[in-house]
Amino acid sequence: MEKKSKYGRNPKLNPKTHCVMVRFDDEEWNKFLTMYEESQVYAKAVFLKAHFFGQKFKVLKVDKTLVDYYTKLSDFHAHFRAIGTNYNQVVKELRIHFSEKKAMALLYKLEKHTIDLVKLSKEIVELSRKMYARWEQQN
Repeated sequence: MEKKSKYGRNPKLNPKTHCVMVRFDDEEWNKFLTMYEESQVYAKAVFLKAHFFGQKFKVLKVDKTLVDYYTKLSDFHAHFRAIGTNYNQVVKELRIHFSEKKAMALLYKLEKHTIDLVKLSKEIVELSRKMYARWEQQN
């Protein structure tokens, strides 16, 4: 075993010293890149070694539309929670700072906006059902 130096990297226990070069034509290269991208392995060399020696690796396919939809749905949920919190605070402040007549007028306006919000939430639920049905058809 080599003597350990004070400086530099620690030597590897099992250094890789042999290199093999592979050449592909355009069709093979495109097929290789497709397989490599689907595997989501961090390096082409690691992918080739795993494939060559028969090691198992996972191929994960991510549907970007579902990811985008899920992100937007999560944003909507966060907005709804924020609106609910603000709604409670507004009602408390109305009761404390305004007369009953003025508070009722403002609550009427708030009720109209709440109805619009309920309509929007129904549309979101319907879109979610359609998206789920589409996703089930794909699988």
